[in-house]
Amino acid sequence: MGRLIYSMNTSIDGYIEDRRGSIDFSAPDEEVHRLANEHTRDTAAFLFGRRLYEMMEGPWREIAAQPDASDVEAEFARLYLDTPRYVFSDTLREVPDGVTLVRRKDAVAEVKRLKEEIDGALDLGGPELAASMADLIDEFRLFAMPVLVGGGKPYLPVGEGLRLVLAEHRVFPSGTVYRRYVRQERTGS
Repeated sequence: MGRLIYSMNTSIDGYIEDRRGSIDFSAPDEEVHRLANEHTRDTAAFLFGRRLYEMMEGPWREIAAQPDASDVEAEFARLYLDTPRYVFSDTLREVPDGVTLVRRKDAVAEVKRLKEEIDGALDLGGPELAASMADLIDEFRLFAMPVLVGGGKPYLPVGEGLRLVLAEHRVFPSGTVYRRYVRQERTGS
């Protein structure tokens, strides 16, 4: 059975984009990128909202074609392109090979199906998509970059409170803090 993992880079005040819509502040250093590559090696599929998909797909295809890309970026680009990708969108009309287009109305049903049919990590990206299926998320991963942006798009914009347990914590020399949380077991009443 698959595990749905919501993973994003954030500012320490909890934003994935600043007020201008930029994610430039969240570019990882090489050591943080290596951990992201490790996670990607263990990813069975990527699940993206449209905006994040568009921020990922073109640039990583370009980097994969660059002979002078750094080793860590070239590795990520190869891993990324070799991993099945699902984009949840009502506006996209077509996607390249290796990507499956899913309409938003079918998102929850599709993710439930994927969790049942695919063993391994289903890496979810995009805050609105994550908020729409918070009840299905098994793990939350945050790479908090050492910057305050003071507003923008939050890591998880809406949703009910969830009780989580810290499962892993790592501090990088750059000041980036990685945290992995799992759902606290629910108890019946």
